[in-house]
Amino acid sequence: MDTLSYKTVSVNKETAQKEWVVVDAEGQILGRMCTKIAKLLRGKYKPSFTPHVDCGDNVIVINADKIVLTGDKMTGRVYLRHTGYPGGQREFTPADLLKKSPKHLIEKVVKGMLPKNRLAGQLMDNLHVYAGAEHPHEAQQPKQIDLNSLN
Repeated sequence: MDTLSYKTVSVNKETAQKEWVVVDAEGQILGRMCTKIAKLLRGKYKPSFTPHVDCGDNVIVINADKIVLTGDKMTGRVYLRHTGYPGGQREFTPADLLKKSPKHLIEKVVKGMLPKNRLAGQLMDNLHVYAGAEHPHEAQQPKQIDLNSLN
């Protein structure tokens, strides 16, 4: 029996097959959309997935200002941050964040779904979020992907 045919091949930074994909966020539910984006960034849909390597795709999210949150989450959910000064705890809701910058809301949700290590920072560099339908990445020839077809 030839044991070399069963050898596991790990992907490294040079051999990773990275692509550019465009995701349209219009009418998508925030959490469900971001889980699929996190899986695309991580590379979990690829058969060559390696947990400790950035082998995922570069994801472009367009129409980020047209996302949907179900129920009372738009005003009922509260995010916290701290300025670093005494009494500096600040609260904000997804509605506040969406009004200020839809990019920050999607990045915050996706970052929470990635591993809590240095790899997450590298993966977040592969996420590009835009409020409108236009993006400056046409030179990379991204392919349009339907998130509803992914599981």
